[in-house]
Amino acid sequence: MIGSMTNKVQMSRDEIRAVYEQGEEAVVTLVESLLAQINGLMERMQKLEDQVAKNSRNSGKPPISDGLAKPAPKSLRKTSGKASGGQPGHEGTTLKMVSEPKYIEVHEVSRCPHCANDLSQVEAATYLPRQVFDLPPVEIEVTEHRAEVKQCPGCGEQVIGCFPAGVTQPVQYGPRLCAQAVYLHHYHFVPLERTAEIFSDFYGQAPSQGTVVNAAERLGESVQPAVQEVKELLIHQEPVVHLDESGLRVEGKLHWLHSASSQRLTYYTVHPKRGRAGMDNMGVLPHMTGTAVHDDWQPYWHYTHVRHSLCNAHHLRRLCFLVEQYQQGWAEEMSALLREMKQATDLARQAEEPLSASQLTDFDTRYDNIVAQGFELNPLPTPDPDKPRSRGRPKHTPAQNFLLHLQQHKPAVLAFLYDLTIPFDNNQAERDVRMVKLKQKISGTFRSSDGAHLFCQIRSYISTVRKNGLPVLDSLVDALNGHPFLPSDSLSLSPAHA
Repeated sequence: MIGSMTNKVQMSRDEIRAVYEQGEEAVVTLVESLLAQINGLMERMQKLEDQVAKNSRNSGKPPISDGLAKPAPKSLRKTSGKASGGQPGHEGTTLKMVSEPKYIEVHEVSRCPHCANDLSQVEAATYLPRQVFDLPPVEIEVTEHRAEVKQCPGCGEQVIGCFPAGVTQPVQYGPRLCAQAVYLHHYHFVPLERTAEIFSDFYGQAPSQGTVVNAAERLGESVQPAVQEVKELLIHQEPVVHLDESGLRVEGKLHWLHSASSQRLTYYTVHPKRGRAGMDNMGVLPHMTGTAVHDDWQPYWHYTHVRHSLCNAHHLRRLCFLVEQYQQGWAEEMSALLREMKQATDLARQAEEPLSASQLTDFDTRYDNIVAQGFELNPLPTPDPDKPRSRGRPKHTPAQNFLLHLQQHKPAVLAFLYDLTIPFDNNQAERDVRMVKLKQKISGTFRSSDGAHLFCQIRSYISTVRKNGLPVLDSLVDALNGHPFLPSDSLSLSPAHA
């Protein structure tokens, strides 16, 4: 009688009359059946409308999912009222003259353009300087190492001198060239063939693709102690650790990049699973002692021994969706409150003082009041005692689900308010993941699992080096020479880790 979604709903007038002639109970049964199906279709339609309405601006969907129909830019940030551009006190990066240039070229005045008088013998009163910063022609230097071969007059044996460490082949590339090749390929995502082209254009010498791959493998092995130390520091010393995960294709199959990071450390791993199996394999979250900052991905909550802090940038996007799609006034109030809290904590950090007890109480009370207001507009359904209890969680609307989230996870939502070392959002992790996603766009997939893990090793090391303000190429050369940068040396000098 009632068709599927792909068929028309058909019921002849004679069939309707036949039901009517069966009596009141038959009509009630038919109407109840129709209402149930109508409600089911309306629920399904609402879900589809919600799905269409979601984008990267009002949900956790990535920007790439917007496709060509990108929504008009609408930042969640509010205007500060300040003029655009550099602010007073900001140290600019304008190119400045140096006091002692390496070369000086004097451009003489030989004749006066006004009266044609000869000025070649007149001493210059002063000079008007202009400095040009440029690169000298670069060429590869070839160093020949010669090991002496001598015949011992005492025993007659032949004795050969020792080559320096790392000089193992009759002809080979040095560590600085190899470091640059790996840096271009693994950090700036230049394909192997184009890496060789760049070296040919710059230096007149093109290393083979195999040379770049071998250099990356040697570097990956050399930085293992540093990367392992990054992991240990994230577990035992960092007070706040940012966590995130994102899809990554390996051998044409979906894998997951897992990221754990702080302001000075970055650690990546790749695993076939996104959830707890991948997190356990990474080995940071199961053992860490600091605060874990993350989004509301359910597997994170299995780790009950750590303090959790949720990303409020995600909350602002979800609140934006509820305002746009469901016209929820309480969501707009909660969004404004979270922004006000962020501004207050930013000012408190600048003053290096925690929020006052009265401020905390006021924010806490207003938070609870808005959640209560939301439940008044979106009351939870009361179970019918006459109906058998269904399996699983009861169905809720998007507004009810988010209100329950704000209520149940309030300590994690407001963690940044009570501890100023905890940030408002999880942007640190998202920044660390973003460039790896760019690698995915360029290469499409890693050809092997070993290649993916090698990329994570090298990327973890370079990202950590950069965060600590060290020259990347010098640090890569040091690693290839057997002396990688160890982050504990830098962290021990920071007051935050004293």
